Amino acid sequence: MRKTTALRTAAAATAALLAATACSSRRDQDAQDTAAGGACKGQQTTGITDKAVKLGGIYPLSGPASAYGTISKGVAAYFEYVNDKGGIDGRKVEFVVRDDGYQPPKAVEEARRLVEREKVFAVFQTLGTPSTAAVWDYLNERKVPQPFVATGASVWGTDDKHPWTSGWQPNYVAEARVYAKYLKDEKPKAEVAVLYQNDDFGKDLLGGFEKALAGSGVKVVAAESYEVTDPSVSAQMASLARSRADVLLDITTPKFGSQALAADAKNTKWNPLHIVNNVASSAAVLQPVGFENVQGVVSATYFKDPADPQWADDPEVKTYKKAMREYAPDADPANQFNAYGWTVASSLHRALDAMKCPTREGLRDAVRDLKDVKVGMLLPGVTLSTGRGDDFPIETMQLMRFKGERWQLFGEPVDTRKEFGPPAK
Repeated sequence: MRKTTALRTAAAATAALLAATACSSRRDQDAQDTAAGGACKGQQTTGITDKAVKLGGIYPLSGPASAYGTISKGVAAYFEYVNDKGGIDGRKVEFVVRDDGYQPPKAVEEARRLVEREKVFAVFQTLGTPSTAAVWDYLNERKVPQPFVATGASVWGTDDKHPWTSGWQPNYVAEARVYAKYLKDEKPKAEVAVLYQNDDFGKDLLGGFEKALAGSGVKVVAAESYEVTDPSVSAQMASLARSRADVLLDITTPKFGSQALAADAKNTKWNPLHIVNNVASSAAVLQPVGFENVQGVVSATYFKDPADPQWADDPEVKTYKKAMREYAPDADPANQFNAYGWTVASSLHRALDAMKCPTREGLRDAVRDLKDVKVGMLLPGVTLSTGRGDDFPIETMQLMRFKGERWQLFGEPVDTRKEFGPPAK
């Protein structure tokens, strides 16, 4: 899939921002970076020793997407838990978290800080499509691993010019395909109204949805976009309601997801099947609307919901809850964003274990050669798999419906690789 105009624009802006100090900072970095010997001779060992590994993460701890900031608490809790058990292959993990406020220029600043000042081994987790797009040219030029970015844009797995960057969660095209299959099977004549964020995140999921519907009786009859700087989406929701569509596809981040759910609940004259994308499906997003107002909302997931009683005796969920209480007492273990953080951190653990060389190159290669790797918090049937021509670790999801005070899984897991093939480049 070609990179979109916005991704190219972000890359160009990044290049301009970095140009003024690139030469001097490169000299400083080269003077301090370290390299391996022996069988791994010449490979980069900056940020990793026999006893420690230093990782950096960039999250919106403030700003319009600050609800995602708690993901870093789940990540940090996992690493603290592992450190108390001896670390990863004997290495204690230091996890440095920086705040970009969901602003790409700030993400660039923080990425440079992590690489050039903090000397991290890898920038693990940059959250959001705009921020990730803003920094991936820089990190790939520096040959710094950017594993398991916290965004599902399909470009992270289809682009072959950025080998140091990799996705983790199901890409937005794969997620869109799950919703399209559900509607084609259950509501084959559905008319769909779409609310989407006006950036690569929103356009990627919407484009994948429309392509997956091609040739079916399901039609998109209305679409409204919003900017992350908008105060609300009330006007867009009012416009979509006038379409009288019987399905609403809600492609939003948490703040706007809550607003859309509230607007839908308030409009008693319009009662569509409301599908909310995974990144805005946390119960923390739904709760402010009132659980009684979001009954029957549909989404999709790929990891275990710690609030779901069916996992109450699951060993990994029990470990997760106990560790969150111990290492992140100010965070709610039932919040799916915290569980996301724990799950992606444990996935990185598997990749670090799989390194043939304890180097940046070793991690780069390990995340692109995962073979049905099991992670305790992933749903049954969901594993990490990557390989030549297929750099999306997770492409299987299962539908869920909100009932009572929690999500309930239904149907069977959908392996979008088998159903649709890989997203096109």
